[in-house]
This record gives sequence, structure tokens and C-alpha cells, in this order.
Amino acid sequence: MKVEIIYGEKFNSLQEIKSCIFEYTEVFHNRVRQHSTLGYVSLYEYEAIYA
Repeated sequence: MKVEIIYGEKFNSLQEIKSCIFEYTEVFHNRVRQHSTLGYVSLYEYEAIYA
């Protein structure tokens, strides 16, 4: 996460940092990023299939 969203960014407040981290986690990491341990599907897709 540090390399993908935080490195090189300039934040003006703690709230901006929190929003950026939340967006990364909820939008990219859970819904888009493919995880090799889950058979190269996102966490969101994995839960939809196996829940």
C-alpha cells in the first residue's frame, strides 16, 4: 500500500490520509486486486462465490 498510494503523495490533513487509505482498501484492494492465494480473484469475488 505504501508504494501504491502513499509514496510521493502530499497530504494536507490526517483526514485526507484516512480517506485515501479507506478508498484504496475498499475500492481497489477488496474489489479489484487479484489475490494469488484465492485463485487470482478479488476478495469481493471470492466472497460472492463461496459465501
